[in-house]
Amino acid sequence: MEQLTVRQAQARVDQWIGTYGVRYFSELTNTVLLMEEVGEMARIIARTYGEQSSKAGDASSDDLADEMADVFWVLLCLANQTGIDLADAFEKNMRKKTLRDSERHIHNKKL
Repeated sequence: MEQLTVRQAQARVDQWIGTYGVRYFSELTNTVLLMEEVGEMARIIARTYGEQSSKAGDASSDDLADEMADVFWVLLCLANQTGIDLADAFEKNMRKKTLRDSERHIHNKKL
């Protein structure tokens, strides 16, 4: 399968919204949906890797990838709505982190 770039993912989401979704939900609605999806992902992680046990009806760890994709989907929607090129933003963020933290973690005795 061909690797998908972040820009291609943003374009595919925009095309899907135009074809099937009628329109984007508002930025506020999508922000709330993003928090909901992060919560669903966190629940799986807490029950799979943390001390909390699963209960009947909980999503399984097999659903973690799907929940991560849901988080990514809504983030792509918000980027499209606000005119943010996530690929460009990611590159800028990596440069910022590298400049800021290039020595920080290497010398952290806690790690």
